[in-house]
Amino acid sequence: MTTPPALLLAGIGTRDERHATAFHAFVRELAARHPDLPVAGGLTGPGSHPLSDAVTRLVGEGVSRFAVVPLTLIPAAPPRDGIAAALAQEAERHADASFACARPLGPHRTLLSVLERRLDEALGNRPRLPSDRAETTVLLVGDGSPLPEANAEVHRAARLLWEGRGFAGVEVAFSSLAAPDVASGLDRCAKLGASRVVVLPYFLFAGDTLERVRQQAEGWGLAYPEVEVVSADVIGPAKELADLVMERYEEVADTAGRAGFGDEAHAFAHPDTHADVH
Repeated sequence: MTTPPALLLAGIGTRDERHATAFHAFVRELAARHPDLPVAGGLTGPGSHPLSDAVTRLVGEGVSRFAVVPLTLIPAAPPRDGIAAALAQEAERHADASFACARPLGPHRTLLSVLERRLDEALGNRPRLPSDRAETTVLLVGDGSPLPEANAEVHRAARLLWEGRGFAGVEVAFSSLAAPDVASGLDRCAKLGASRVVVLPYFLFAGDTLERVRQQAEGWGLAYPEVEVVSADVIGPAKELADLVMERYEEVADTAGRAGFGDEAHAFAHPDTHADVH
């Protein structure tokens, strides 16, 4: 029987230690769920918990084939700091290892379902009439990027979240690096006639960025009390997230080892326009 490739979870580097801690707690949880599978994870770029440490540890345990799942919602990242560049460096450092990289996670139908659940939780999880949703506008807040194609993915997620769910609308804002910011996004919601806005973070894990978004939303709400502003939670380590990671793993597990680092990871840096919403 052929030994399956290791599951390597790759995230974009961050100085947000709370986010990094949540990332690694999820990696440990996934490893506990799959004790027969080598599982590790790390972050690109400078900072703690580097991806290189995770690869080195698994190579030291005899792993030579890696199925890499980007633990990120959007496919585009600055090339210098992206996952594809980090994997290329690891392929150079470990000449006998092979890496096959899966697609990013979003926007996937199961994650959209989790986002919808977070919206219901923010509204109190009580029995609601269809008219309640019709009177609710959602402000989906992404991390923000200097790359327009990355920000466009948040707009795509917003459109998919809006379709068929009965909300008055789903608008977009960003926590940094892109416009509109949270306050400007709430301004737009108010101008469109919103009486209730749920600020929904399009983040996998909580951290300092989430707290800033909540503070900005709370500050805006105090200035405009005529609009009810409610903050929702992040996607978090939901079962659906773990299941999606394993789905992505299975997609590339068979290709790990048949070729070295190449087209799979390159495709991560330059994604196609396929929408994973089936």
